[in-house]
Amino acid sequence: MTEELKEVGIDVGHRRVGRLMRENGITVERTRKFKATTDSDHTFNIAPNLLDRDFRATEPNQKWAGDISYIWTREGWLYLAVILDLHSRRVIGWAVSNRMKRDLAIRALKMAIAFRAPPKGCIHHTDRGSQYCSHDYQKILREHGFQVSMSGKGNCYDNAAVETFFKTIKAELIWRRPWVTRRQAEMAIFEYINGFYNPRRRHSALGWKSPVAFERKVA
Repeated sequence: MTEELKEVGIDVGHRRVGRLMRENGITVERTRKFKATTDSDHTFNIAPNLLDRDFRATEPNQKWAGDISYIWTREGWLYLAVILDLHSRRVIGWAVSNRMKRDLAIRALKMAIAFRAPPKGCIHHTDRGSQYCSHDYQKILREHGFQVSMSGKGNCYDNAAVETFFKTIKAELIWRRPWVTRRQAEMAIFEYINGFYNPRRRHSALGWKSPVAFERKVA
């Protein structure tokens, strides 16, 4: 909030912003109850944790991370799969579905590959869910020369960058209104990612720049 105000020419400090928010009843949306989306009860091979909680990357397409989350609508659950480039935290691939099947994760991966055409050796990190360990998903990773990395069993901190994205989109979009249909939620997610999160949403880890602005600066 402070950085947004400074951008439009209002010189204000964090404490004053905090006080004004309290006086006007503006509060932070907190994390809600967790719903498990990782199915690790399978017989697929598990890759080692190459990322090892090092979410830093000096340039694009060095490290990608993916995960799946969920949105409740009056029609039922809508599942969201994303791929982030850890260099800028930019969402480079995403897909939604009413079922949490392997094709959901594959569609997000294919979007990211088509958008970025990553070089061989890029680390691709996810949890050890069946969607990511499946033969079809791993085949695509091998074909494009990814180094496969997976979190430890039941350890969300091993994929904290993507978990942070999901907390952000839920606090700033999903939890702010009821969703009547899955299509309604899907369109709102599209607008949030492409119209706000990637081009405008500031990150402290990026020097208070948006993912797109950070990539431009580095380029």
